[in-house]
Amino acid sequence: MNDSNKKTHLFSVQIYYEDTDHSGVVYHANYLKFFERAREDIIGIKKISSMWHQQGIGFAVYKASMGFHDGAVFGDLLEIKTTGEKQGDYRIVFSHEAWRPDAAKPAVTCTLELVCLGPNKKLMPIPDLDFLTN
Repeated sequence: MNDSNKKTHLFSVQIYYEDTDHSGVVYHANYLKFFERAREDIIGIKKISSMWHQQGIGFAVYKASMGFHDGAVFGDLLEIKTTGEKQGDYRIVFSHEAWRPDAAKPAVTCTLELVCLGPNKKLMPIPDLDFLTN
């Protein structure tokens, strides 16, 4: 996430006991939830809700690639660093990193690709979203 043209969005996630598995680290699938919350925070819940309820527009993940490097644990306050890039008319690529406090490397990395779906779940061009780079 060192590209100077990309805006990095920061989002904090408190790790609760319920987020962990039997080994005491965050259950791997929960990172997808954390990254989803960060994306909703970037776009704005009111804007997403309006798009959905008034225009029938939503987003769907069609590809995700994740790397797990250092498990977060109960009590950690993770910093989610996110950038987004519009690639063509129909795809957004998000890069996410989950950082533990005072860590030298991200705990988890994720590249996630989204498309926009309109009424009847038909593929449609990505609407204008302020935070995206082209």
